[in-house]
Amino acid sequence: MTDAVSPAGAPAPAGLTVVVAGATSASGVAVARELTARGARVIAVGSHAGRLQDALGHLNGVEQRVCDLTDAAAVNTLAAAVEADTGGADGLIHLVGGWRGAKGITTQSDEDYAFLHGSVFRTLFNTSRAFYDQLARSPRGRLAAVSATAVDSPTAGSASYAAVKASAETWLRAVAEGFTRDGSAAASTALVVKALLDDAMREAQPGRRFPGYTHVDDLARAAAALFAVPAAEVNGQRTPPADLLAKADG
Repeated sequence: MTDAVSPAGAPAPAGLTVVVAGATSASGVAVARELTARGARVIAVGSHAGRLQDALGHLNGVEQRVCDLTDAAAVNTLAAAVEADTGGADGLIHLVGGWRGAKGITTQSDEDYAFLHGSVFRTLFNTSRAFYDQLARSPRGRLAAVSATAVDSPTAGSASYAAVKASAETWLRAVAEGFTRDGSAAASTALVVKALLDDAMREAQPGRRFPGYTHVDDLARAAAALFAVPAAEVNGQRTPPADLLAKADG
């Protein structure tokens, strides 16, 4: 794949400020590394300073910010600080997630649903509201969150997970309509995967093939490519990372 190029001719997303939420995960590290390598100013957000340093301390130029993304007031404070320090975020890549499953409908627990709702939906709800105006003002504003193919084919065992992911997708589409209504050049999109794969998972299970999984490095390249693809092609859409990379190449 060639380097994605923005409409302005610069490698995407060079010169932009991108907030990565859930940055201590394998996908967060991959996205922060990719965006930094492409010239973005990356603000990595996590809930624990030690985990942020352990995960991202080796990446030069990545700014670490501690924030409880389930706390709306804390997220508003974070967004205000980002605007004061950088002039405003151009991108928000939401990678906060988690998985809880059960044997069927009757064994979906209140605790598991509450965890998923807080981790997957509330964090997106809070961050997208807090950063909405900054993204809407940016000529290349982009909001993206990872969703799952489970939304298309939910099972009784994954009911809570699929329902919360579906809620997140609905929210992303609503944000997309808001950008359009407000006359913004920004875009909101869902990056849809079956599941994510990283090198540690491969090392732990060398005999497993992981069919249909998306490697976090490919997710990271897709996140960078978002800034090169015209907003009209991704706003309100749900797109597999491979399809987004093909759009950027095309």
